[in-house]
This record gives sequence, C-alpha cells and structure tokens, in this order.
Amino acid sequence: MKPIIVIPTYNERENICDLIKIITQESPPPDLDLLVVDSASPDQTSGAVGEMQKKIAGLHLLTQPAKLGLGRAYLEGMRWALDRSYDCLITMDADFSHHPSYLKEFLGKLKTYDLVIGSRYVPGGRLENWPWHRRALSKFANGYAKTLTGLPFSDLTSGFHGFRTPLLKKILNHPIHAEGYAFLIELKHLAILERASFLEIPIIFSDRARGSSKISKRVIFESMLFVGSLFFRRMCCASR
Repeated sequence: MKPIIVIPTYNERENICDLIKIITQESPPPDLDLLVVDSASPDQTSGAVGEMQKKIAGLHLLTQPAKLGLGRAYLEGMRWALDRSYDCLITMDADFSHHPSYLKEFLGKLKTYDLVIGSRYVPGGRLENWPWHRRALSKFANGYAKTLTGLPFSDLTSGFHGFRTPLLKKILNHPIHAEGYAFLIELKHLAILERASFLEIPIIFSDRARGSSKISKRVIFESMLFVGSLFFRRMCCASR
C-alpha cells in the first residue's frame, strides 16, 4: 500500500519542518510520501519546505497563489494525489494538534476501512491543553452538527482523516460546496452517501504550542450555515 499525507499550511514555518522530520524518521513504510499545500504564507513556509525537499525524496510542495481557504487547499492536494498512484491519503494539521504517532494505526486500519477518522470524542480520545471556553465551543459545535445532519460520527469537525483513494475519487466526483471547516463535514457527508466503511479511532488533540489558530468567526459562521443546509436537505428527503 502506497500512502501519501497531505498537510495544508498557512504561516506554519515554526512547525512544519519539525513535523516533517518526525514523520519521515518514525513512520513506516519507507515509501510514505508527503505533500505540503501552502497557501502563499507570508512567513515563507514554502521556502522552508523547499529546502527540506533537497534532502527528502518523498516530500512534495504545492504552492497556491493566495490564501484560498482550507477546503480549497485540501481539494488541490487531493486532486494532485489522485493523479498519481497512491492507494490511500491521510490529511492532518501542521501544528502538531494531530500527532504523527497515530499514523501507524491509521495505515493499519486503512487496510480494512475506506475511511478512518482521528476522533476526540470517542472513548479514549480527548482535548489537551485547551481553555474551557474552547472545549465548550468544540463540544457544542460537534453536538449541533451531529444532531442536525444525522451523520454517524462523533467528531464531525476532525481534520485527521485517512481515505482509500477509490473512495476519495467517488467523493470528489460530487460538487463540493463548502470551504473552511465546513469542508471537513461535507467530506464525511459524501462518504456516507457513497456507503463507505469507516472507523473512528481515539486521539489526544493537543492545542498548538507555536503559532496562532487560523479559525475565524467567518469560518465558524460558514460551518453553522452549511450544517443547516444539510439539515434541510435531510428533511426534504425524509418528506418524499
């Protein structure tokens, strides 16, 4: 099985080099590739990755012309990977919120399941070093999204995914409407439409130690609107 990890970045120069070193030194198999999708970071994240490419054969870089949103970064990275001969694709954050120590388990479970999700809200998973108001907001957002969408996931806003590429191809054949963190919910919604087998594995989600969060009020509002649109779609289907 030939896997690739897709990591979107915006102003992650402080974190990305250390993350790449840990992944390439500790995570089998040896043919594991990485793709960094950088959204024109002013801090020269792409330059730091470019320097590392000189030493790491399986490291790839896709540079966007501007900051186009999380969903667009993931889509461009996914399409880049689907044009090549990968069997599975893992998405993760660049700030160590998703620790590379879970990658071995992801790769093992992807031999059985179409979709594997790193979850904060299944038994054994938790948030670490988060202030109480962020914990409350995260739990409320997941509960709100799960109730309205009816999707069978405990952590709908998780961005730590593993996809088999046949499933990902089917998902990307659908029109993708959402951006930001709503994009993560839409991926899961489309996976269920495609009758994907899935598994949520517990992870410890740590707050970033360096850099600043990219979540804005606009991103949160967009996610709420998207969840509402899925609810109305679900109600319309149920009434037919």
